[in-house]
Amino acid sequence: HEQVFDRWSKTRMANIVLDPAQHPDVIIPDLTKPDPLVKFTRKDIAFVYGSKWKQRYFTKVGDDFFPLGAQWDVTHKVWRAYMVQPGTDWWVPFYPADNMKRPTGPTCDGCHSVNYDIRTKEVTEWNVGCEKCHGPGGEHINRPSRSNIVNPARLDFVHASDVCIQCHSQGRPLKNPIEGKYFDWPVGFVVGQNLSDYWALEDHTVGQLTFTHFPDGTAHKNRMQGNDFVQSAMYTHGVTCFSCHDVHGTQNNADLLKPASTMCLQCHGPSSPNGPRGLTIEQHTHHKAGSSGSECVNCHMPRIEQTIADVNVRSHTFRFISPVEAERLKMPNSCNLCHTEKNAEWATEALKQWRNESPWRTAN
Repeated sequence: HEQVFDRWSKTRMANIVLDPAQHPDVIIPDLTKPDPLVKFTRKDIAFVYGSKWKQRYFTKVGDDFFPLGAQWDVTHKVWRAYMVQPGTDWWVPFYPADNMKRPTGPTCDGCHSVNYDIRTKEVTEWNVGCEKCHGPGGEHINRPSRSNIVNPARLDFVHASDVCIQCHSQGRPLKNPIEGKYFDWPVGFVVGQNLSDYWALEDHTVGQLTFTHFPDGTAHKNRMQGNDFVQSAMYTHGVTCFSCHDVHGTQNNADLLKPASTMCLQCHGPSSPNGPRGLTIEQHTHHKAGSSGSECVNCHMPRIEQTIADVNVRSHTFRFISPVEAERLKMPNSCNLCHTEKNAEWATEALKQWRNESPWRTAN
């Protein structure tokens, strides 16, 4: 699979965790410039995590890795403090309020490696390698056959999406603690098994704003695409994560199979039985062709899920969040993220002028 491997090797999946000793250029900020938040030097960094929105740094003490106290905001090019605060992630009460007492093995490493062993703390490889998504490969190497390797494309849609949801979700193991430690990833899960036997998605009560969810149940944070997706009509109808993404790498943002402006239209073209209704996309969006307002993702995948500071990623429920509902629940809506100079009342009145849309749905 040389060509597929070559594409994958250039993806963020393959490069989420890097050793700066082996990859000297991986550290984005200039560590020679002093900053009051940065109390470490290059030689303290054993691993670098991330490169797209934020970059975090981990030091090694004994056989464990620990997060250092500053992270780099890639978008704004500034340092920000890094320590998970009380009242945020569910696991915080089970660890001291000290980065050097919060090893990344239980909280991070199971998703950023292949075959992390909770006893030896050893991995087959760092990063999201082949076996993370295709299962054990030893037998397949010795005797290549479809029967001794997992191909997510041949799984049913639930097990296929679980390949991604195992890491792209917020939840907790059904059994916790495990050998005295609280883990924030599905310990023991291997692709092809039932993820629900190992992992429970974070609960949510409609109407409540929490650290993980908006009041309507949409995810509040990044790395919760799975929490969103399982609520969607797409998931219900058997669409999988790789119906839109190719984790082996593409030239498109987020490793989409096609650019976002055309990806949705493969299944949702004008007058399609899947919607939208109307002879043209413009009749559905009420925005000019080629404008940002006529791009599906800007209404159905609004950027409302926080990754760092004011930098947000797209939701994956594919629901249009109406201004009326958002005002009632005190959360962002799909319209005013673009029309920032207007308010929700203006957006609601504008929607009421769309004669090919139900006034009942617009008002409620």
